[in-house]
Amino acid sequence: MDTKVMIDTLWVIIAGALVFFMNLGFAAVESGLARQKNTVNILSKNFIVFAVSSLGFLLLGWGLMFGDGNAFIGLKGLFFVGGADNSPAVGSAYQGVYSAISWASVPLWAKFFFQLVFCGTAATIVSGAVAERVKYISFIIFSLILTMFIYPIIGHWIWGGGFLASLGMLDFAGGTVVHSVGGWAALAGVMILGPRIGKYTKDGKINPIPGHNMSLATIGAFVLWLGWFGFNPGSTMAADPGAISHIVVTTNTAGIMAILTATATAWIVIGKPDLGMSINGLLAGLVAITPGCAYVSVSSSLIIGAIAGVLVVLSVMFFDRIKLDDPVGALSVHLVHGVLGTLFVGLFAQKGVGVSTVNGLLFGGGFSLLGSQALGALAVGVFVFAGSAVSWLLIKAVIGIRVSPQEEIEGLDIGEHGNHAYPDYVTIDYANAALDLDGFDIAPSVITGSIPMERAVPVQVKPAAEAVSTGIKLTKVEIITKQNKFEALKIAMDKIGITGMTVSNVLGYGIQGGHMEYYRGVEFETHLLPKVKIEIVISKVPVRTVIETAKKVLYTGNIGDGKIFVYDVENVIKVRTGEEGYDALQDVE
Repeated sequence: MDTKVMIDTLWVIIAGALVFFMNLGFAAVESGLARQKNTVNILSKNFIVFAVSSLGFLLLGWGLMFGDGNAFIGLKGLFFVGGADNSPAVGSAYQGVYSAISWASVPLWAKFFFQLVFCGTAATIVSGAVAERVKYISFIIFSLILTMFIYPIIGHWIWGGGFLASLGMLDFAGGTVVHSVGGWAALAGVMILGPRIGKYTKDGKINPIPGHNMSLATIGAFVLWLGWFGFNPGSTMAADPGAISHIVVTTNTAGIMAILTATATAWIVIGKPDLGMSINGLLAGLVAITPGCAYVSVSSSLIIGAIAGVLVVLSVMFFDRIKLDDPVGALSVHLVHGVLGTLFVGLFAQKGVGVSTVNGLLFGGGFSLLGSQALGALAVGVFVFAGSAVSWLLIKAVIGIRVSPQEEIEGLDIGEHGNHAYPDYVTIDYANAALDLDGFDIAPSVITGSIPMERAVPVQVKPAAEAVSTGIKLTKVEIITKQNKFEALKIAMDKIGITGMTVSNVLGYGIQGGHMEYYRGVEFETHLLPKVKIEIVISKVPVRTVIETAKKVLYTGNIGDGKIFVYDVENVIKVRTGEEGYDALQDVE
């Protein structure tokens, strides 16, 4: 083996390792942008998806993608990388069955490893879009189908000598093959799964469900940024100094410009420089440059990134408005910008720049390349969306794809895995944020399935305007209950005229003791359970009204519904004005 092959192989393995490291980035971004009660589930999905995709790609996917065959599918060397390599690394006279990738000088298993980590990335994209409500086993099965069949067929069309390659379509590092494939598969899953409980109200209102850890999401974004320096330049599959250097700079330029324009757009549209939008801006810019990173100039990459940063903010808001619930913005980042990046090649490709041998529309190349890019994006979209939708529907019919409402509200960590990511750390659960509790026609306990529907009786209370004042007597009502009851209780308190409260996360236990959890297969009992404490000081609203309303909302008939404590309050002082007693309470009640 000559020196060039050795250096090329080392580069491909290092670049592949960087792409593999992106799995950590996806896991961190997804879990950080989701609620803490689903963290174990999300981390586990991202952990197992690479194992599943590796197995599927090894057994069949590689052969379908790169095996010699027809314009639509590979037919040779299908099973367990079952063909011989015909690359220069093993001698040019040797005839193998993977002709489409014979241009790379590195050994067969180096090629396989690099393409394998790309395959795993496509499956990981789906995880974020269907987070917080998909069944664990159903996601595993879908990931196997995607990486064993759907992804390799598309890969064959573009990288395996298929019909899109023959039509002149260009996708240097996977804007279509990886990102839009993952995006179309995710879109099908989101549409069939439906939104998370509490995301949208019946009247169309959008309720934000905040991520629990923006520090983790930001760390994940940096990891992905680093990994992209293997993802794009590694696609040279050779240690070509000029090409690698050019691709690194176009990749980074698009990413940084998208951060700036996404931040600015969010600042203008939302009113604040939203960190989540900045993160999605970075990723959108990196996705948008991926198919053309070796074909466009640095100045063009700056324009591509600037456009991507603006569009990703608008896209995230658009998907929310049409009620496609995507917790991490995967549709906006990977689907929208995978397609746009593919079209950008037809606009910005420049002959003589990087490894480009053709010009796009903006550089005198006419509509030929742009037409090939558009046809390719359309063909991939139709096939992947249809294939994914059929797969999701079949899985749904056989074993179901969505967890139960009770499990979704309580969190997939306990329901699917039997443990918490943060056993000693508690945050408020916003799962019931959008439940329609007008007139108490839907009780939270009915949604969780803990009591029969007929027990959900409307509470008849006097509105605050009709309540009889009890003079200047002040009373504090303290309620300790489960986290997933907070939003329902808050809505109910608003309806009877309570407009102020103090809310704290607490740990505790009563007669119910704890509950069983598992860690590495070992069963243990958690004694201190996460609770939420709500403190309300009242005067005009009758104490009994507050108590009865709280009881109706919190009651399930099970141990652990909570406690209500009532205290006399001697005085209240408003620090800003010095007012005391009832006067100090007026902006609280």
